[in-house]
Amino acid sequence: MLTLVVGAAASGKSEYAESLVLSAGPARRIYIATMEPLDSESHLRVERHRRLRAGKGFETLECYTNLPSADVPAGSVVLLECLGNLCANELYSPAGSGDRAVESILAGLEHLRRQCREVVVVSNEVFSGGNRYQGDTLTYLRVLAEVNRRAAASAERVYEVVCGIPVCHKGGQMAYAGV
Repeated sequence: MLTLVVGAAASGKSEYAESLVLSAGPARRIYIATMEPLDSESHLRVERHRRLRAGKGFETLECYTNLPSADVPAGSVVLLECLGNLCANELYSPAGSGDRAVESILAGLEHLRRQCREVVVVSNEVFSGGNRYQGDTLTYLRVLAEVNRRAAASAERVYEVVCGIPVCHKGGQMAYAGV
């Protein structure tokens, strides 16, 4: 099963996605980290996320590009965080797929879906602030929007988290004890 959780920055999407994984029952929990820590700010964010996951039974797999090659245990429950970082890495990293970023990411999601019992994917909401962007920023936003649309179309469940409140757009009910 594939679940997509989208939301704006600091909306609570990561916390909600994690709650879905924790409520999935006993299984190996794999956290696929897509943010490559390249500066002090990103190192701090990574450490913060590690502290938040501590003691919850997650194994971390760092996967900055080439998601289709991710080696994930069969039957596991996966939390992939996040498509925004993965898109940027695929587009701009020397190891990325460049113009084939959308296809590579979607192939990776399908790979995970076939291997795992459940896959919960976090992504950023895009374009609510308008579309007056140019150059690489506009390219990135368009790629992420395309990945979000196509992932949502194939997902069994789609949630949007707004001000910490999950809103179900497809295939599920609220499963968050905090609401």
